[in-house]
Amino acid sequence: MAQSQTFDATTLSRQAAAANTRWIQLLLGFIVMMTISSPQYVWTLFVPSFQKTTGSILSEVQWTITLLIVLQTWLSPLQGYLVEKFGPKLLIGLGAVMSGLGWIASSYIGTLWGLYATYGLLCGIGTGIVYIGIVGLMVKWFPDRRGLATGVVAAGYGFGAILTTFPIDAMLKASGYQHTLVVFGTIFAIVGLIGALMLKSPREGQITGQAALETGYAPIEMLKSPVFWLMFVMMSMMSTGGLMVITQFTSFAKAFGIDAQTTVVIFGLTLAAIPAALTFDRVTNGLTRPFFGWVSDHIGRENTMGLAFILEGIAIFLMLRYRSDPLMLVVLSGLVFFGWGEIFSLFPATLTDTFGTKHAITNYGFLYMAQGVGSILGAPIAAMIYEASGSWMPVFGLVIGMDILTGLLALFALKPLRRSWMGKA
Repeated sequence: MAQSQTFDATTLSRQAAAANTRWIQLLLGFIVMMTISSPQYVWTLFVPSFQKTTGSILSEVQWTITLLIVLQTWLSPLQGYLVEKFGPKLLIGLGAVMSGLGWIASSYIGTLWGLYATYGLLCGIGTGIVYIGIVGLMVKWFPDRRGLATGVVAAGYGFGAILTTFPIDAMLKASGYQHTLVVFGTIFAIVGLIGALMLKSPREGQITGQAALETGYAPIEMLKSPVFWLMFVMMSMMSTGGLMVITQFTSFAKAFGIDAQTTVVIFGLTLAAIPAALTFDRVTNGLTRPFFGWVSDHIGRENTMGLAFILEGIAIFLMLRYRSDPLMLVVLSGLVFFGWGEIFSLFPATLTDTFGTKHAITNYGFLYMAQGVGSILGAPIAAMIYEASGSWMPVFGLVIGMDILTGLLALFALKPLRRSWMGKA
């Protein structure tokens, strides 16, 4: 009896320690994710400076952010495999340093190809390693709360620019874009590396639900499934809308009569409209990820997708309707991101529910490539449509249509298809 009681006490003690460890890992993942968010989410603030430095038109410069996101996403299956093979510390730390160095190096370039090779290449590879590594790590630490856990770390990626948007905007105006890139690139690299060095994978038997870690489909099996390809198309369409707003915000706001000098009054404070909108966007873009992840744990992944995706389509329509009102632009752009950012919690959670956790990091790497497709459509292709038509209306119309269509696909195509696949499995 005494031995049994001692055994039970030891087991409970280990389980409690493991529970504490995984929440610490979640916090570390959140922090490291914050350090890689600015290259994407404040990119729009640097576009005018890079256009001037390189002497390029908008669509040419926008290929930089497309290159960043394509490398971030299309290399993620390989990056996920390397993280699984060599562990999170080395790879995620290297990724954080590369992302910061991309900003530092881009401050010294004077050509378009130099911009592609620094901001696009270094930041793209670096942020991709960090993102896929941390998301994959969290679905292993939290087999019982995947929607919430992936939502929290994805929120770090969305929240990160909240702390940097106004400081970066202020430093840009006071000291120029080159000094700004060096200072913030250095901060991001150092903080990201320190956080990454404290990350680790769960040991066998360390957490409740560990058996779930040992089951699942290999990537080759997943890629044969129509469920995966439907999810890939859906994520591509949803990525397009959000990335169009992120990458083109300064450009279409200026076309709507709202520029760097336009101000809004919020809670008695007079703020520059564009950085205010970008900051509010980061708040809603961060909050939506754990929120809708949690909702999906309770009402189902597809039902949550339908609700959120159609919400984004409505929000973009309203933003277009009130495009000349600076305050409404701030508010509605935030609503757009509340309906968009949750794709980074809903899709990985849905994928892991369907194909298991054994190869979760590599499998999500393949789905995450859809973000790269969205970056091509939402950044340079959208800019080309604008330059050809002289109006942002066709771009907004296409995005609204894709959002609504994706919400309907979640409800009426993905749900029955996934139910059939899992029933056969």
